[in-house]
Amino acid sequence: MEPRREPGLLRTDSIPEVGEDAAATVGMAETLSEEEQDELRRELAKVEEEIQTLSQVLAAKEKHLAEIKRKLGINSLQELKQNITKSWQDVTSTAAYKRTSETLSQAGQKASAAFSTVGSVITKKFEDVKNSPTFKSFEEKVENLKSKVGGNKPAGGDFGEVLNSAANASATETIAEQTQEETH
Repeated sequence: MEPRREPGLLRTDSIPEVGEDAAATVGMAETLSEEEQDELRRELAKVEEEIQTLSQVLAAKEKHLAEIKRKLGINSLQELKQNITKSWQDVTSTAAYKRTSETLSQAGQKASAAFSTVGSVITKKFEDVKNSPTFKSFEEKVENLKSKVGGNKPAGGDFGEVLNSAANASATETIAEQTQEETH
């Protein structure tokens, strides 16, 4: 028999791996009695039998599950859809998703407010241009032209009507001038 060594930093005996026969890895310093070895062998056989039984039960349960799914008409595609839906629900219920969603919502509201402000500024600028002396002078000239060409029609209307009227008047003047030149 070998002298007993104290465990130290450099341990020479190996530790059994999962599934290894524990009796085969017992170090020389830890010799088991025949009775202890028999007890371990019985326990090993019992655990192996339990594992085999559990594997059979699991296989039977999986078969039963497949049969239930078949009867319900659940196929792989439907399961995938359900898994995706559940995963999406899990994601949307996380705090990170909620914070991100709130942040994006606030950013959208701020962007909307900014666009609204820009729209208001542009509208104000158009109003300022419309009320400017230069525009008023141009508008008066168009009105004068309209009254000369169009006769006794009431002044006013929107700017688009005035421009259309002025364009028509200009075209009419050009035709009238050409007709006069041809007759002379």
